[in-house]
Amino acid sequence: MRGVVGGWAAQAQTPTDGNQVAFLAYLQDFRRRALAQGVTARTLDSVLPTLLYNQRVVDLDQSQPGGNANSVPSAAPSFAPYRAKHVGAELIARGRNAYMAQRYSLQRVEAETGVPESIMVAIWGQETNYGGYTGNFDLANSLATLAYEGRRRPLFEGELIATLKLIDRGIPRSQLKGSWAGATGYPQFMPSMYLRLARDGDGDGKADIWNSPADALASIGNYLVNAGWKRGEPWAVPASVPASLDRTALATRMVGPRCTRVHARHSRWLTLREWRALGVVQLAGPTVSDDELATLLEPDGPGATAYLTFGNYRAILDYNCSNFYALSVGLLSDAVSR
Repeated sequence: MRGVVGGWAAQAQTPTDGNQVAFLAYLQDFRRRALAQGVTARTLDSVLPTLLYNQRVVDLDQSQPGGNANSVPSAAPSFAPYRAKHVGAELIARGRNAYMAQRYSLQRVEAETGVPESIMVAIWGQETNYGGYTGNFDLANSLATLAYEGRRRPLFEGELIATLKLIDRGIPRSQLKGSWAGATGYPQFMPSMYLRLARDGDGDGKADIWNSPADALASIGNYLVNAGWKRGEPWAVPASVPASLDRTALATRMVGPRCTRVHARHSRWLTLREWRALGVVQLAGPTVSDDELATLLEPDGPGATAYLTFGNYRAILDYNCSNFYALSVGLLSDAVSR
C-alpha cells in the first residue's frame, strides 16, 4: 500500500505552502481509511492527486456560528427581516409555478409519504430557489479541506468518503458541485444523505437530484418521513399570547442533543387544551386536536405573532436546524398552497 500511496502522492501538484504540505500528508493517511470503508483504489487514485487545500472554504466555515472558538455568541435577531427576505412575493410566485409544473410527481409522493406537496416545494425553494442556484464548489476539494482542517473532522471525512462512493457509482465528479460545506443538488443533500435517502421520482431508475425536479422532490419527501413527519399533522399554527403569560415557568427543561440554542428558544411541550387554558389563541390554520402537543415559539419576542409548533416542525429542523429556516419553509408552504 505504501508504494501505491507514494505513486499517487508523486502525481499530486507540487505543494506551495505549509498548509498544502500538511494537507497532502493528511490525504495519504486518509487513503488508507477510505479503502477500508470500501472506496475503490481506482477512484482514490484519480481524485486524491487533484485536491488542493482551499483557504476560502476554511474562512467560510469559521465565519459560521460556533466556527470561531474566540467569538462571543450574539443575541438572537428578530425573525421579521429574515421573513421579508425569504418568504417574499417573488419566491411565492415561483413556488406556485413550480407547484403546478410538478403536480403529478408531488401528488404521488404525498400519497406515499404523507408529506404535503407544498412543504416539499418550499424546501426546494428555500434551498436553491427551485434549482436556480445549487453552488459551484467542487465537493471533493471542499470536504477534503474541511476534514483536514479538523474542527469537525469526523463529519467531513465521512462526507468525503461518501462523495468518493458516489464517484464509484458512476456519478461524474463534474456534477458533484455544491455549497462550500458539501451540500449538493436541488435539495442540497450532503453526500451521505444522498446515499441513504435519495429516490427516483421520475421512473427512469436513477436518483438524479442535480437535474430532475421529480427526483429531488421525492428525495425531500423521503427525507422528511425518515425524520419523523406525521401524516395529517400541521407544522405549526400562528397564535396570540397574553402579555401576562409566565414564560419563565414554561421554559423547557430539555437540552437538545444538537442545536441547543435552537431548541432553547421553545417552551416546554403542552397540549393545545393546556395552551388555550393559559389564554393562548390560535389565529389561523387547520383545526387541531385538543390533545396535540405543541411548543410555543415567539421569534420576534412578546407582543408579536407567536407560533405553536408541532412534531412536524422538528422534521423540518432535522433538515436544517434553524428556527428561521423552519418557519420560512412552513410559511412559504402555506403561501404556495393558497
